[in-house]
Amino acid sequence: MRYAICNETFEGWDHARICATVAELGYTGLEMAPFTLASRITDVTLAQRHKLRQEAEAAGVRIIGLHWLLAKTEGLMLTSPDVEVRERTADYLVELAKACRDMGGDLMVFGSPAQRRIPAGATRAQAVDHAVDTFRRAVAGVADAGVRLCLEPLAPTEADFIQTAAEACEILDHIDHPNFVLHLDVKAMSSEKTPIPELIKKHAAVTGHFHANDANRRGPGFGHVDFVPIFKALKDTNYAGWVSVEVFDYTPDPVTIARESIRYMRECEARLPV
Repeated sequence: MRYAICNETFEGWDHARICATVAELGYTGLEMAPFTLASRITDVTLAQRHKLRQEAEAAGVRIIGLHWLLAKTEGLMLTSPDVEVRERTADYLVELAKACRDMGGDLMVFGSPAQRRIPAGATRAQAVDHAVDTFRRAVAGVADAGVRLCLEPLAPTEADFIQTAAEACEILDHIDHPNFVLHLDVKAMSSEKTPIPELIKKHAAVTGHFHANDANRRGPGFGHVDFVPIFKALKDTNYAGWVSVEVFDYTPDPVTIARESIRYMRECEARLPV
Protein backbone atom coordinates (compact mmCIF):
# COMPACT_ATOMS: atom_id res chain seq x y z
CA MET A 1 0.00 0.00 0.00
CA ARG A 2 1.07 3.57 -0.63
CA TYR A 3 0.12 5.65 2.38
CA ALA A 4 -0.72 9.35 2.38
CA ILE A 5 -2.35 11.69 4.89
CA CYS A 6 -4.32 14.93 4.61
CA ASN A 7 -2.54 18.13 5.60
CA GLU A 8 -5.42 19.77 7.49
CA THR A 9 -4.85 17.16 10.20
CA PHE A 10 -1.88 19.31 11.20
CA GLU A 11 -3.80 22.57 11.59
CA GLY A 12 -1.55 25.59 12.03
CA TRP A 13 1.66 23.71 11.24
CA ASP A 14 4.24 25.01 8.78
CA HIS A 15 4.19 22.99 5.54
CA ALA A 16 7.83 21.95 5.75
CA ARG A 17 7.28 20.69 9.29
CA ILE A 18 4.23 18.67 8.19
CA CYS A 19 6.23 17.07 5.39
CA ALA A 20 9.15 16.17 7.65
CA THR A 21 6.83 14.71 10.29
CA VAL A 22 4.72 12.55 7.99
CA ALA A 23 7.83 11.28 6.22
CA GLU A 24 9.37 10.31 9.55
CA LEU A 25 6.19 8.41 10.43
CA GLY A 26 6.32 6.43 7.19
CA TYR A 27 3.97 8.26 4.81
CA THR A 28 5.13 8.97 1.28
CA GLY A 29 2.18 11.10 0.17
CA LEU A 30 0.51 14.29 1.36
CA GLU A 31 -2.99 15.37 0.31
CA MET A 32 -3.71 19.08 0.46
CA ALA A 33 -6.86 21.02 1.34
CA PRO A 34 -6.82 24.29 -0.65
CA PHE A 35 -8.37 26.29 2.22
CA THR A 36 -5.20 25.64 4.25
CA LEU A 37 -3.25 27.58 1.63
CA ALA A 38 -5.49 30.57 0.79
CA SER A 39 -9.12 31.65 0.49
CA ARG A 40 -8.89 30.92 -3.23
CA ILE A 41 -6.41 28.67 -4.98
CA THR A 42 -5.80 31.46 -7.50
CA ASP A 43 -4.25 33.46 -4.62
CA VAL A 44 -1.44 30.89 -4.38
CA THR A 45 1.25 32.00 -6.81
CA LEU A 46 3.19 29.69 -9.08
CA ALA A 47 6.31 30.34 -7.02
CA GLN A 48 4.45 29.39 -3.83
CA ARG A 49 3.14 26.23 -5.45
CA HIS A 50 6.62 25.23 -6.53
CA LYS A 51 7.96 25.93 -3.06
CA LEU A 52 5.34 23.65 -1.50
CA ARG A 53 6.33 20.91 -3.93
CA GLN A 54 10.04 21.39 -3.28
CA GLU A 55 9.60 21.29 0.50
CA ALA A 56 7.63 18.07 0.21
CA GLU A 57 10.14 16.43 -2.10
CA ALA A 58 13.04 17.51 0.11
CA ALA A 59 11.42 15.56 2.96
CA GLY A 60 10.83 12.53 0.75
CA VAL A 61 7.10 13.12 0.37
CA ARG A 62 4.99 13.71 -2.72
CA ILE A 63 2.00 16.05 -2.82
CA ILE A 64 -0.48 13.65 -4.37
CA GLY A 65 -3.39 16.02 -4.91
CA LEU A 66 -6.17 18.14 -3.46
CA HIS A 67 -9.42 17.52 -1.59
CA TRP A 68 -12.10 19.70 0.07
CA LEU A 69 -12.02 21.47 -3.30
CA LEU A 70 -14.76 24.06 -2.74
CA ALA A 71 -14.70 24.25 1.05
CA LYS A 72 -14.90 27.79 2.43
CA THR A 73 -15.42 29.33 -1.02
CA GLU A 74 -18.33 31.58 -1.91
CA GLY A 75 -20.42 31.81 -5.07
CA LEU A 76 -19.59 28.30 -6.30
CA MET A 77 -22.05 25.40 -6.57
CA LEU A 78 -21.89 22.15 -8.51
CA THR A 79 -25.66 21.78 -8.71
CA SER A 80 -26.76 25.39 -9.15
CA PRO A 81 -29.69 26.01 -11.51
CA ASP A 82 -27.88 29.22 -12.56
CA VAL A 83 -25.69 28.53 -15.58
CA GLU A 84 -23.33 31.39 -14.68
CA VAL A 85 -22.66 29.83 -11.28
CA ARG A 86 -21.99 26.49 -12.94
CA GLU A 87 -19.59 28.15 -15.35
CA ARG A 88 -17.71 29.84 -12.48
CA THR A 89 -17.58 26.55 -10.60
CA ALA A 90 -16.21 24.69 -13.62
CA ASP A 91 -13.62 27.40 -14.23
CA TYR A 92 -12.52 27.15 -10.60
CA LEU A 93 -12.19 23.37 -10.83
CA VAL A 94 -9.84 23.92 -13.76
CA GLU A 95 -7.80 26.40 -11.71
CA LEU A 96 -7.60 23.82 -8.93
CA ALA A 97 -6.38 21.24 -11.43
CA LYS A 98 -3.63 23.57 -12.60
CA ALA A 99 -2.55 24.20 -9.01
CA CYS A 100 -2.62 20.49 -8.31
CA ARG A 101 -0.31 19.91 -11.27
CA ASP A 102 2.01 22.73 -10.22
CA MET A 103 2.42 21.14 -6.77
CA GLY A 104 3.19 17.75 -8.28
CA GLY A 105 -0.20 16.14 -7.77
CA ASP A 106 -2.44 14.33 -10.21
CA LEU A 107 -5.76 13.83 -8.39
CA MET A 108 -8.53 15.92 -6.89
CA VAL A 109 -11.26 14.61 -4.59
CA PHE A 110 -14.65 16.27 -5.05
CA GLY A 111 -16.46 16.02 -1.74
CA SER A 112 -17.53 19.53 -0.69
CA PRO A 113 -21.04 18.68 0.59
CA ALA A 114 -22.12 22.28 1.09
CA GLN A 115 -21.44 23.10 -2.57
CA ARG A 116 -23.32 20.15 -4.03
CA ARG A 117 -26.69 20.22 -2.30
CA ILE A 118 -29.94 19.73 -4.16
CA PRO A 119 -31.18 23.31 -4.63
CA ALA A 120 -34.43 24.33 -2.95
CA GLY A 121 -37.36 23.37 -5.14
CA ALA A 122 -35.23 21.17 -7.41
CA THR A 123 -35.48 17.43 -7.90
CA ARG A 124 -32.60 14.99 -7.60
CA ALA A 125 -32.78 14.45 -11.38
CA GLN A 126 -32.34 18.17 -11.95
CA ALA A 127 -29.38 18.21 -9.57
CA VAL A 128 -27.81 15.36 -11.56
CA ASP A 129 -28.28 17.31 -14.80
CA HIS A 130 -26.69 20.43 -13.31
CA ALA A 131 -23.77 18.50 -11.80
CA VAL A 132 -23.08 16.74 -15.09
CA ASP A 133 -23.18 20.09 -16.91
CA THR A 134 -20.71 21.65 -14.47
CA PHE A 135 -18.30 18.74 -14.73
CA ARG A 136 -18.53 18.62 -18.53
CA ARG A 137 -17.55 22.28 -18.67
CA ALA A 138 -14.43 21.41 -16.64
CA VAL A 139 -13.47 18.17 -18.38
CA ALA A 140 -11.06 19.57 -20.96
CA GLY A 141 -9.20 21.80 -18.52
CA VAL A 142 -8.88 19.11 -15.86
CA ALA A 143 -7.64 16.60 -18.42
CA ASP A 144 -5.19 19.10 -19.95
CA ALA A 145 -3.66 19.55 -16.49
CA GLY A 146 -3.10 15.79 -16.29
CA VAL A 147 -5.34 15.49 -13.24
CA ARG A 148 -8.08 13.00 -12.39
CA LEU A 149 -11.16 14.31 -10.63
CA CYS A 150 -12.36 11.69 -8.12
CA LEU A 151 -16.05 11.97 -7.28
CA GLU A 152 -16.70 11.17 -3.63
CA PRO A 153 -20.00 9.74 -2.32
CA LEU A 154 -20.86 11.05 1.15
CA ALA A 155 -23.12 9.65 3.86
CA PRO A 156 -26.68 10.97 4.21
CA THR A 157 -25.64 12.64 7.47
CA GLU A 158 -23.24 14.81 5.47
CA ALA A 159 -24.84 15.39 2.08
CA ASP A 160 -28.22 15.14 0.39
CA PHE A 161 -26.71 14.42 -3.03
CA ILE A 162 -24.40 11.63 -4.27
CA GLN A 163 -24.82 9.52 -1.14
CA THR A 164 -23.74 6.18 -2.59
CA ALA A 165 -21.09 4.81 -4.91
CA ALA A 166 -23.83 3.85 -7.35
CA GLU A 167 -25.08 7.45 -7.50
CA ALA A 168 -21.55 8.70 -8.14
CA CYS A 169 -21.12 6.16 -10.92
CA GLU A 170 -24.36 7.34 -12.52
CA ILE A 171 -22.85 10.79 -12.89
CA LEU A 172 -19.52 9.40 -14.07
CA ASP A 173 -21.35 7.39 -16.73
CA HIS A 174 -22.90 10.60 -18.05
CA ILE A 175 -19.53 12.35 -18.18
CA ASP A 176 -17.80 9.30 -19.70
CA HIS A 177 -14.21 10.55 -19.48
CA PRO A 178 -11.17 8.63 -18.16
CA ASN A 179 -10.05 11.59 -16.05
CA PHE A 180 -13.30 11.49 -14.05
CA VAL A 181 -13.29 8.53 -11.68
CA LEU A 182 -14.72 7.29 -8.38
CA HIS A 183 -13.39 8.03 -4.93
CA LEU A 184 -14.12 5.64 -2.06
CA ASP A 185 -14.05 6.61 1.61
CA VAL A 186 -14.39 4.10 4.45
CA LYS A 187 -16.48 6.40 6.63
CA ALA A 188 -18.89 7.11 3.78
CA MET A 189 -19.10 3.47 2.69
CA SER A 190 -19.96 2.52 6.27
CA SER A 191 -23.35 4.16 5.73
CA GLU A 192 -24.24 1.93 2.77
CA LYS A 193 -26.19 -1.31 3.06
CA THR A 194 -23.64 -3.20 0.96
CA PRO A 195 -20.55 -4.32 2.92
CA ILE A 196 -17.45 -2.27 2.23
CA PRO A 197 -15.38 -5.10 0.65
CA GLU A 198 -18.23 -5.77 -1.79
CA LEU A 199 -18.42 -2.08 -2.75
CA ILE A 200 -14.68 -2.03 -3.37
CA LYS A 201 -14.89 -5.07 -5.63
CA LYS A 202 -17.99 -3.90 -7.45
CA HIS A 203 -16.50 -0.51 -8.36
CA ALA A 204 -12.84 -1.46 -8.70
CA ALA A 205 -12.68 -0.64 -12.41
CA VAL A 206 -13.53 3.03 -11.86
CA THR A 207 -11.95 3.69 -8.44
CA GLY A 208 -9.15 6.24 -8.59
CA HIS A 209 -8.51 7.10 -4.94
CA PHE A 210 -9.21 5.84 -1.43
CA HIS A 211 -9.63 7.52 1.97
CA ALA A 212 -8.91 5.54 5.12
CA ASN A 213 -10.81 6.47 8.27
CA ASP A 214 -13.33 4.99 10.68
CA ALA A 215 -17.09 5.34 10.78
CA ASN A 216 -16.59 7.40 13.94
CA ARG A 217 -14.76 10.13 11.92
CA ARG A 218 -11.38 9.24 13.43
CA GLY A 219 -8.38 7.47 11.95
CA PRO A 220 -8.04 3.80 10.99
CA GLY A 221 -7.76 1.72 14.14
CA PHE A 222 -9.42 4.38 16.30
CA GLY A 223 -12.83 2.70 16.03
CA HIS A 224 -14.49 -0.61 15.25
CA VAL A 225 -14.01 -0.85 11.46
CA ASP A 226 -11.83 -3.85 10.59
CA PHE A 227 -9.41 -2.93 7.81
CA VAL A 228 -8.18 -6.47 7.10
CA PRO A 229 -11.10 -7.37 4.79
CA ILE A 230 -10.96 -3.86 3.33
CA PHE A 231 -7.29 -4.20 2.44
CA LYS A 232 -7.89 -7.72 1.16
CA ALA A 233 -10.52 -6.36 -1.23
CA LEU A 234 -8.12 -3.66 -2.41
CA LYS A 235 -5.40 -6.26 -2.93
CA ASP A 236 -7.73 -8.70 -4.67
CA THR A 237 -8.80 -6.00 -7.12
CA ASN A 238 -5.19 -4.89 -7.76
CA TYR A 239 -5.81 -1.37 -6.47
CA ALA A 240 -2.60 0.55 -7.16
CA GLY A 241 -3.59 4.00 -5.92
CA TRP A 242 -3.02 5.79 -2.64
CA VAL A 243 -4.57 4.96 0.72
CA SER A 244 -4.89 8.38 2.27
CA VAL A 245 -5.81 9.02 5.92
CA GLU A 246 -8.54 11.64 6.30
CA VAL A 247 -10.00 12.33 9.74
CA PHE A 248 -12.61 14.76 11.02
CA ASP A 249 -11.96 14.36 14.73
CA TYR A 250 -8.49 15.72 15.49
CA THR A 251 -8.14 14.27 18.97
CA PRO A 252 -5.90 13.50 20.68
CA ASP A 253 -3.29 15.27 18.49
CA PRO A 254 -1.96 15.18 14.90
CA VAL A 255 1.14 13.10 15.56
CA THR A 256 -0.76 10.42 17.49
CA ILE A 257 -3.41 10.27 14.76
CA ALA A 258 -0.81 9.92 12.02
CA ARG A 259 1.44 7.49 13.88
CA GLU A 260 -1.28 5.15 15.13
CA SER A 261 -3.21 5.18 11.84
CA ILE A 262 -0.26 4.00 9.78
CA ARG A 263 0.77 1.52 12.47
CA TYR A 264 -2.69 -0.05 12.40
CA MET A 265 -2.87 -0.09 8.59
CA ARG A 266 0.53 -1.75 8.29
CA GLU A 267 -0.53 -4.32 10.88
CA CYS A 268 -3.66 -5.09 8.85
CA GLU A 269 -1.68 -5.31 5.63
CA ALA A 270 0.76 -7.73 7.26
CA ARG A 271 -2.15 -10.03 8.14
CA LEU A 272 -3.22 -10.46 4.51
CA PRO A 273 -2.58 -13.83 2.91
CA VAL A 274 0.44 -13.86 0.60
